[in-house]
Amino acid sequence: MSMIPVANPDIGEDEERLVLEALRSGWISGRGPYVRRFEEELASWVGVRHAIATSSGTAALHLALISLGIGPGDEVIVPDLTFASPASMVVLAGARPVFADVDPRYWVISADEVRRRITPRTKAIIIVHLYGVPANMGEIMEVAREENLYVIEDAAEALGATVLGRRVGSIGDVGVLSFYANKTVTTGEGGAVLTNSNEVADMARLVRDHGMRPRYWHVVIGHNYRMTNLQAALGIAQLRKAEHLLKRKREIARVYVEVLSGVEGITTHPNPPWGEGAFWLYSILIDKKAFGMSRDEVMQALAADGIETRKFFYPLHTMPAFSAYADNKYPVSEYLSARGLSLPSGPKIGDEEVLYVAERIRSLHKES
Repeated sequence: MSMIPVANPDIGEDEERLVLEALRSGWISGRGPYVRRFEEELASWVGVRHAIATSSGTAALHLALISLGIGPGDEVIVPDLTFASPASMVVLAGARPVFADVDPRYWVISADEVRRRITPRTKAIIIVHLYGVPANMGEIMEVAREENLYVIEDAAEALGATVLGRRVGSIGDVGVLSFYANKTVTTGEGGAVLTNSNEVADMARLVRDHGMRPRYWHVVIGHNYRMTNLQAALGIAQLRKAEHLLKRKREIARVYVEVLSGVEGITTHPNPPWGEGAFWLYSILIDKKAFGMSRDEVMQALAADGIETRKFFYPLHTMPAFSAYADNKYPVSEYLSARGLSLPSGPKIGDEEVLYVAERIRSLHKES
């Protein structure tokens, strides 16, 4: 049996055609017409004035922080349960990450937790819509406005998720997307900064291109964070079928819910009442005592049956790179990290494969 992957991109004829057109045009680096077209179509789709294409989601996070003027002496609240990029980029910007525990029901940070972590030095909050679960942006924005804080939405895992009828990434002061190969819409590598602020967009574009304006005249310290024309061509084709890809993600989620809901020891992927999730990687929690097998034992059994799965991220405070910033207790992120399991949920997975994975997990409970 071939392995059923956790994620697989949906690349078709339109992607091949546009990338080939870009290749034949000779515009293969960070300057070319497809970059601007991709930015324009992305901004329109998300619902913001500006989209600035970047070399990665991590680069986009760094640009977001720089463009908001965040630096030495500032603190930025970051969820403890997330990929490392938000915390890493806060440190790279010269600021201090302040880790916040996450909500046990929805896996993302709440407005109440944000309030608890605010200090006189807090300048911004990075909200991560983890595994496609949208945070309660209505409540979080209220806190941010009361406390005069910037909000950066890390929507790298949540393209297409909505809160109060708006796509995530368009609600905070700045949004960030990733187009890595396992994301719903991919450019291979790549990312984007999203904003309605002309000033933020102008600074992000400036720093993205070596801080150079005009050419070879450097007005600020910059980076090379450009997306290539080839990647942008791929992104245009992908973005034009984003609704189809999102629909497929939600169909996959429905199958998992139908089969796994009610299985003792399994908590299914949350979809909060304030929004609609994107189900980037459909994920579950496995409680060993109730299910009869640990998360890691379930992973091993599924791997033997040709099913790839993935553990949740490690809590940031547990890793050597961030131990200096661990100044609190984070019991929820530790609990979720030890039990979380992401299942095959790429857009090209077939219904029969989804059902096979779900039924196999269900059967492990009986076998235990």
